[in-house]
Amino acid sequence: MSVDQIRPTDPLCLPFWVLAAEQDNAQHWQALLSDKNVQLDLQIHAEPLRSKDLRQQPELALLLDQDGLWLAADGMRMQPDWIGQLPRLKRATIKTELAARACQVEQQPFIIDATAGMGHDGLLLARLGATVTLVEQHPVVWALLLSAMQQAQSNPHLAKISQRMQLVYANAVDWLAEQHFEQSAQQQADVVYLDPMFPKPEQPDKQQPLVKKEMQILQKLFSASTDAGDALLAPARQAAKRVIVKRPKLAPALAGIAPDHQWLGDACRFDGYFRIDEHPSEKNQEHTQIQDGV
Repeated sequence: MSVDQIRPTDPLCLPFWVLAAEQDNAQHWQALLSDKNVQLDLQIHAEPLRSKDLRQQPELALLLDQDGLWLAADGMRMQPDWIGQLPRLKRATIKTELAARACQVEQQPFIIDATAGMGHDGLLLARLGATVTLVEQHPVVWALLLSAMQQAQSNPHLAKISQRMQLVYANAVDWLAEQHFEQSAQQQADVVYLDPMFPKPEQPDKQQPLVKKEMQILQKLFSASTDAGDALLAPARQAAKRVIVKRPKLAPALAGIAPDHQWLGDACRFDGYFRIDEHPSEKNQEHTQIQDGV
């Protein structure tokens, strides 16, 4: 798929705060995102930006420093925290991670993570042996992921894991449909993994904990009309013999279609949809008292 097919109709314009030492690198990011209809207003800063500097700019902005790209708003900033995932990656096993069990990572599958987000789940699955393709359609999130992958490639603890990952900029619905028609049986993905953005409640619960700062910023980036991923299920089932969908524990099934199997955790669950020849070894519903996936 060509990039032109998924460029946003309306240009997105963002301030781009760049540490002076990263000025040459900033031009690279400007060129990459300009091709995806994102215009960056370059602003060079001699000193690292502090929290009070960020609070002076409540709107969305991109920031570039020695640690890569960040998305900032309301005095906060965030990026895919792959290095921060290292403690979990070091202790993770297939037995303790429901996502890994649902995706049959022990078979070293080829997994398409069609809702890449911050890439944390894809990173975990790659750490446990899978080959993972991350698919992201928002140009800013794609850029954040690309920066995280570049940082990972120079990190001694993440470099080997990142070699089993690749990043694709594409509309996931269209891209999955293309995989179905273009790939042979030998090339077909083993698993499509979906983690759609949780739908916002119509009436917020006062007792609900505050959303993590990463989600607060991302919710500013995405429009209120962002769908919850229902359109992904059908092409995902065509593109792979197994589809795994991460859902809040009490949320309805994606697209209203009951899964063939469920893995239940404390706060979330994983719904499995299989081809006819797929036979999960676990009983129909399984509840495991372990920490849920990211």
